[in-house]
Amino acid sequence: MRVFSCQNCGQRTYFENVRCERCGTTLGFLPDRRELHAFRPLPDAGEECWTPVAPEVPGRFRRCANWIDYDVCNWMFPEASPQRYCLACRLNDVIPDLDQPGNLELWARLEAAKRRVVDDLTAIGLEIVPKSDDPERGLAFRFLADLPGSNEPTTTGHQDGIITVNLAEADDAERERRRMALHEPYRTLVGHFRHESGHYYWDLLVAGNEEVLSGFRELFGDERADYQEALRRHYDQGPPPDWRKRNVSAYAAMHPWEDWAETWAHYLHVRSTLETAEAVGIRAAPSCEAASLPDPAFDDLLACWNPLTQALNELNRSMGLPDLYPFVLSPPAVDKLRFVHNVVTSRRSA
Repeated sequence: MRVFSCQNCGQRTYFENVRCERCGTTLGFLPDRRELHAFRPLPDAGEECWTPVAPEVPGRFRRCANWIDYDVCNWMFPEASPQRYCLACRLNDVIPDLDQPGNLELWARLEAAKRRVVDDLTAIGLEIVPKSDDPERGLAFRFLADLPGSNEPTTTGHQDGIITVNLAEADDAERERRRMALHEPYRTLVGHFRHESGHYYWDLLVAGNEEVLSGFRELFGDERADYQEALRRHYDQGPPPDWRKRNVSAYAAMHPWEDWAETWAHYLHVRSTLETAEAVGIRAAPSCEAASLPDPAFDDLLACWNPLTQALNELNRSMGLPDLYPFVLSPPAVDKLRFVHNVVTSRRSA
């Protein structure tokens, strides 16, 4: 993730900001440019149309309707667009019942995490098409709350291009309870979106491509193995004791599909964190300069990632906190990350 500065006064600004803390100027994110810009309303349009303060970004833009109506977005798009919503919000198929107390705040947290991951995917060159535009291969999100009195909670997951996220995951206390109960050291909202996007892109980039599928099975295993049986075994018996020798997480050992999704999420962790480190001037090794290129080699990413995570862990320990990066990447896990990188790179080249 990049960091930015207000074009009106020079104050440092960040991805989620909607106004400059120093001068009060409205800030909006332009997803096509991946830039946060200061905007001023056009005199003849009230607050319906805005223009960037920076003269090098000409044009007239509108705010996403979810920004105007609910203050849960900060993305803008060209005035000429027929849409009312930005790309990220057009992915929504179902949103929570906003008449229920607290749901608006929880939904806002989900939207912030989703926008960050949409930007992640854009950064590595993947196209994102709303399901409303392409019912067969498009992407959609459903944010659902558990029904009162129901013994069957909403399951966070992916099916046929639709990613469902339980609203309870946006509650910090509830997510921490689940993190501890399920022994998941890195259960975060952004992590959920990255993981479930992996299932979506498996359908797009792996399934149906015999050459890629063959390479997948060599590394991850045969995805035709019974998923429900693998799920039952995982929760009844736990992961194999030697899962660290092959997988990025315990959950990845459950089934080849989950191994892919966990590895995919981890790859997005790596790419986004390295971009952020470069943006704020942190280079843990000389190789980090090569890792910041638009199309970095995988070995350059790894050569920067290892010393960076060691440094981040030491910083946390200095504060008396748990390791920020509680993972150890075994050689087979690295091979899987390399496979994901090659699949993404091939898609970007195409």
